Amino acid sequence: MHPMKTKYIKQAFWPLSLIAIILLSFNIPSPVTDDEYREAFSSNNKVFAVNIPEQMNFAGEAVPLDRFYVKEALEYEMTVNTYWQSSTLLLLKRAHRWFPLIEPILKKNGVPDDFKYLAVAESGLKNIVSPVGATGFWQIMKSTAREYGLEVNSSIDERYHVEKATEVACQYLLKAHEKFGNWTLAAASYNTGMNKINKEIDRQQEDSYYNMNFVEETNRYVYRILALKEIIRKPKDFGFHLRDEDFYQAYDTYEVTVDSTIAILAQFADKYGLNYRELKIYNPWLRQSSLPDKSRRVYHIKLPK
Repeated sequence: MHPMKTKYIKQAFWPLSLIAIILLSFNIPSPVTDDEYREAFSSNNKVFAVNIPEQMNFAGEAVPLDRFYVKEALEYEMTVNTYWQSSTLLLLKRAHRWFPLIEPILKKNGVPDDFKYLAVAESGLKNIVSPVGATGFWQIMKSTAREYGLEVNSSIDERYHVEKATEVACQYLLKAHEKFGNWTLAAASYNTGMNKINKEIDRQQEDSYYNMNFVEETNRYVYRILALKEIIRKPKDFGFHLRDEDFYQAYDTYEVTVDSTIAILAQFADKYGLNYRELKIYNPWLRQSSLPDKSRRVYHIKLPK
């Protein structure tokens, strides 16, 4: 497994019978006969196939939708993410908060904007921890974090620092792009690792993601990114209707510089009119109730304006 990657979260759906009971329970007369039941069900339980775009690209690289297996793989991910409404609705809300922070970092590093959807696929834009220890928005393993210069210990874990973790993801993706010559395989390598991609290129005598066969998780990976891109860009086309006030707003913060130990973070927070919980929301990389700093390293703590 690639050191940057968490386990792919498999979607689960309620049993159809339970959905039918819920849908038919809102001001709908109780059917008596089998024919009445079938008519009530078909009239009130409407599910539509998703529309697949005629053309699509990832990071400027065309997706070969003329191949049936490519189109069906994309349709699968678009259908799953369209009809797992609660999850996708929350992704739309979070994207409004975090994309403005991620986008300029990608641009500064020369990484295509589409890679913000990779972060959505990895973590749902949440600071989660996978069963194997991959952490944060970009699901970085401890060894990888340290290799790329992030501080990770019992008190500080900069994998939870969105800006710094995004910088590390950019460094990895640029290295992968240089190695494979295209962004699609660079994205796939984020899931399965550069060494695995190399082995499969040699074994399959192929260097296009869409022509290659991987384990299921990697086979689905780029298509899930593409599906999330399409839905997040055009939510109304997929039945998601949000008002401006429904979106989560970006944090409006400023930074305080510290270069010495903070013995009690709760007291530090109180000094700035915050509670402990609020301090941790803005600075999730602070992992304990104190900030040890014997080496007098400089840290920047975010506080709300």
